[in-house]
Amino acid sequence: LVSVNRSFKNYVLSQIKLTHKDAYQAILDGVKGGAKEKRLAAQFIPKFFKHFPELADSAINAQLDLCEDEDVSIRRQAIKELPQFATGDNLPRVADILTQLLQSDDSAEFNLVNNALLSIFKMDAKGTLGGLFSQILQGEDIVRERAIKFLSTKLKTLPEEVMTKEVEEFILTESKKVLEDVTGEEFVLFMKILSGLKSLQTVSGRQQLVELVAEQADLEQTFNPSDPDCVDRLLQCTRQAVPLFSKNVHSTKFVTYFCEHVLPNLSSLTTPVEGLDIQLEVLKLLAEMSSFCGDMEKLESNLKKLFDKLLEYMPLPPEEAENGENAGNEEPKLQFSYVECLLYSFHQLGRKLPDFLTAKLNAEKLKDFKIRLQYFARGLQVYIRQLRLALQGKTGEALKTEEVTKILKCSLHEFNCRINCLIFTVTLSWKPVQKADASQKRASEDTTSSSPPKKASAGPKRDARQIYNPPSGKYSSNLGSFSYGKLGSLEKLRLVTVVPWGRGSKQMKCHGLTPASN
Repeated sequence: LVSVNRSFKNYVLSQIKLTHKDAYQAILDGVKGGAKEKRLAAQFIPKFFKHFPELADSAINAQLDLCEDEDVSIRRQAIKELPQFATGDNLPRVADILTQLLQSDDSAEFNLVNNALLSIFKMDAKGTLGGLFSQILQGEDIVRERAIKFLSTKLKTLPEEVMTKEVEEFILTESKKVLEDVTGEEFVLFMKILSGLKSLQTVSGRQQLVELVAEQADLEQTFNPSDPDCVDRLLQCTRQAVPLFSKNVHSTKFVTYFCEHVLPNLSSLTTPVEGLDIQLEVLKLLAEMSSFCGDMEKLESNLKKLFDKLLEYMPLPPEEAENGENAGNEEPKLQFSYVECLLYSFHQLGRKLPDFLTAKLNAEKLKDFKIRLQYFARGLQVYIRQLRLALQGKTGEALKTEEVTKILKCSLHEFNCRINCLIFTVTLSWKPVQKADASQKRASEDTTSSSPPKKASAGPKRDARQIYNPPSGKYSSNLGSFSYGKLGSLEKLRLVTVVPWGRGSKQMKCHGLTPASN
């Protein structure tokens, strides 16, 4: 049995004569002794490891045995000393061992493993990554999960001298192998890892990431709206792609797929996420992507599908019976959020085909759409009046609530502008308002021009606005009884900006309220 005294004796011999192989072997045998001998072995084995290369495998195995000891103090000591074995060809193996140890449930032990991995990262980042990715690809589920989380949280903390271009290329190459078979959560984490790499934050880098996401979304496959996993996969991938799009990185492939495969099946979409309005989620993503859509092969066909879907949520005024009452049993409900998304998307794509509604052949279609728009606008007027009534009599603390404060900040009367053209640009209500500085920064990032931005020409501001007067006659008599279902929570309101657009139309802006959802 290896004793403490013998361990110290061998320690002294090793110090005097570093080639004393038998003494070092005796230290290795200390892992078979008692708790005291194991603690000494955990310290002595790594101390003289570099002097006995012929015993390297035995030494690493002995230290690994100590890392799996029942005594937590011995395990912690052995883990703490593991980075001393990370030399030359042994480093990937040590990284592999440390990655396996990430499965520890002891918080102190887990932190030691993290620190040990970070220390060998600074020795050889590529070798450490080799050990990590080896376990991600072939290790147990718990090890794979924690290794991915380690990369997603720790890589961004490493200095630039560690995260070289070569290292980042290695991460991208290995990540592509992992992405061949990942869960939705793992995919999101890997996109977080890759989007944080400096080499992929350029225009070409973002384009690579978009192509990677498109491949993951498998846009070539047949879309199955009744398969929750298929729908969820598409949404997960699209959410990761949206922040990458810009005027130089186009969303055409995604927008085309949504128009051709998703919109026609919008009402039959299923989702594994309880309580999620899957249709609204899809329309929001489409709206966000439409701003960066490039040239589309089947533009007119896809624009028609988008327009037809918009008409589904833009009802015609109800017909009146001879007694002046509505012929129908109930008024149609206005889906404000759906219309906002579809109208925005239609405008973005419609700019690429300005004759879509203005051609002579489409005169009746244009007339029909104007009627729908006017009816929708009158409905909004009633909705605004209901909001004003809801705010009457509220004072003090009631007006300090977040919901009411948002309403009071909105200029309700400004919505009453003239609807004098066909299409509107709607600033998406769920997106934060971008400051000029932020937009200029993004613009300068995406352009190769080095010329300074042109200053806007000074001119008189157009303060006067034309006020919209609701039409009178056939549909106006029942305006006060317009039905929307329940008014809903005031927190569902958002401020939108409406800018008319059309061939030969004048620029005009107005603000109004629209609920984020029904």
